[in-house]
Amino acid sequence: MDQPKGPQQQQVEIRVDESKMSTTYANTIRTSTTVDELVLDFGLNLTAPAGQNEPVRMVFNVGSRVVMNWTGAKRLLASLQQAVGAYEREFGAIDINSRLPQGRSAGGGGGEQRRM
Repeated sequence: MDQPKGPQQQQVEIRVDESKMSTTYANTIRTSTTVDELVLDFGLNLTAPAGQNEPVRMVFNVGSRVVMNWTGAKRLLASLQQAVGAYEREFGAIDINSRLPQGRSAGGGGGEQRRM
């Protein structure tokens, strides 16, 4: 006797429209939360010029803000874990306490903002 078949899975085609997208470089992130959302501020952490006898100041220039619900945040976490894991398998562990990315020199182009 034939087993009854479950509901048919419908294929979905996803099209990605990048025509209104802008790309910027960020070297730091600030997070804040509410009960419903996670807020991610991406930007550049730059050293501000200081005068004599003044402490060095860091300035965080926020360039982009992403607000997402916790379900989206968990999906983002999984995606980042997968991407970082693949990178580390290929190139070795990332030292987050290092001042420069591994394999890069100080003049390696890490500080400028990019728009594509």
